[in-house]
Amino acid sequence: MNLPNDVKETFEGWTTGEAAKDEILADAGLAQSAVTYAVTQGDPESPALSFYQADSALAGSRDWVKGIVDSGFTYHGAVRYYAPDISVFDKKSAGVSYCADESKAFNKNRKTNKIDKTPASDDSFVLYSTRLEKNSSGVWQTTKLESERGNKTCLR
Repeated sequence: MNLPNDVKETFEGWTTGEAAKDEILADAGLAQSAVTYAVTQGDPESPALSFYQADSALAGSRDWVKGIVDSGFTYHGAVRYYAPDISVFDKKSAGVSYCADESKAFNKNRKTNKIDKTPASDDSFVLYSTRLEKNSSGVWQTTKLESERGNKTCLR
């Protein structure tokens, strides 16, 4: 997944030094990037989404992407993902929560390329809570995804 040059994602603290946890975190990050990629490609049915997501997370992400695309927008700017917290439940399931700083990310009109530089607010900071399950191919797919804008855990 190659994002456009005007879209950047940074993952801070996404390694633990433990191979099993780092594998889970890597796939959790890629699941997030798959959403960004689908938006920038204008494709709610992007194969990247179904590779890294399944179940209710996939359905929700497709709806999210479709809403943005149908509104005529894509993304511009940078998002920083930080403070990941991982819980390994067993060999095939885990939970990951993390924060996103979207204060430097903006909607961009697909037709005019006009960027909507909305001022940052508490809503620019998002707490994500996810469940991942290892599929038969060894990919840790995000199967549940919840987000909360303005969560105090993520405010900086």
